Amino acid sequence: MQGWVKLESWTQPRDRIFRYQPWLVVTAATERELRGVRGQEQGKGLIAQLPGVTDRDRAQAWVGSEIWVPRSALPAAAPGEYYWTDLEGLAVVTTQGVSLGTVSHLFGTGANDVLVAKDTERERLIPFVIGDYVKEVDLAGGRVIVDWDPEF
Repeated sequence: MQGWVKLESWTQPRDRIFRYQPWLVVTAATERELRGVRGQEQGKGLIAQLPGVTDRDRAQAWVGSEIWVPRSALPAAAPGEYYWTDLEGLAVVTTQGVSLGTVSHLFGTGANDVLVAKDTERERLIPFVIGDYVKEVDLAGGRVIVDWDPEF
């Protein structure tokens, strides 16, 4: 398919990215708002046709871009669910009150998501499993309380 690009989506399900428009597509050199992006699943991934991108050379210019969507395009998070971006920067504190730094980012694995807590000395990978390891997410208070050994 000429002009189509492969993309990686972090939405659940992954093809939901096409419902959240307009997109702000950001490259190292430019930002461009796109409306009317079409897409579909292909194999284990997604492909998209960007408006105005009709050939391989134009598609190549978008390699490495990030896709951002306005917060207003997203549905409200259900109770007990969180957008990763809302967790980034929150303080991470153990149930005993020991600071583990702040949430740097999260990433998914086959089993569960993982919260990355960083302080000035180290980085800790904490399974983002509510109830087992994540005891409380306090967005208003700016912290995540975890049941985690500070030495681990």
